[in-house]
Amino acid sequence: MKEQTAYEEMQVRKIEEWKGEEIGGFSRKLGALFRPVGNLIDAVIPQSALEHALDGIGSAGNFLTDEKDILKGADVSAIHELRTKDLAVSDHLANEVHNMAILMAAGAGGLITPIVADIPALLVLSMRTIHKIGLCYGYETNTAQEQLYALQILSIVAANATEEKRAAIDELTLLKAALRSPQNALIEKDAQDRRSLLIHQLCRQLGTNLAKRKAAQLIPGVGTVVAIAVNGSFIRDLGYAAIRSYQERWLTDNDKWSDVG
Repeated sequence: MKEQTAYEEMQVRKIEEWKGEEIGGFSRKLGALFRPVGNLIDAVIPQSALEHALDGIGSAGNFLTDEKDILKGADVSAIHELRTKDLAVSDHLANEVHNMAILMAAGAGGLITPIVADIPALLVLSMRTIHKIGLCYGYETNTAQEQLYALQILSIVAANATEEKRAAIDELTLLKAALRSPQNALIEKDAQDRRSLLIHQLCRQLGTNLAKRKAAQLIPGVGTVVAIAVNGSFIRDLGYAAIRSYQERWLTDNDKWSDVG
């Protein structure tokens, strides 16, 4: 294994801290407070509607992602060059993408939008954010395998309990190992089948997760404020998950960290 720089050592510690974090935070507390309303929202937004939306945007996020600013910011001619360039450079680019996504989510939350329409819009932004953060580390989501990887990151944020989060991280680790295999153990057909199963599982988790986060939007007088906070907090959590996941993958692929998982 190659020697890590001081910066890379610091990021390894942050990755481990992120993995060990318990499910919690402002959005979950609001969800507990307004659980009855959240159950109502969960019923209003059928799982089939979420599945249809997520199935479409899993690949659509790829086409909604512009890579020109990433290429310019990194001073490279092709995205794949970032896989071996410099982790600090990739982190800087990813943090810019993350911060912009949080602002976009908060802006969308400030609009007077029905929750039924707001959640699909938030999912589109979520997938676009994962795709674009992946580009910052040199990974393009232009195959079924890479789209599955992006959805698996979303499943970490969709977790409703610490055990679910850890199970999702374990699945991501196995997927990362398959993608690194010289035999490319995860063939396209397998990836497509697993993608369909994951979308079905994700929609069950997301229906509960987002309904609880967004329940307080229905309270008169505080709905807009809560929408801004909830959308922003979801994308904040999602961005951190994407950054830590792609950091880990970058370090592993560059033989800088073998104790992964």
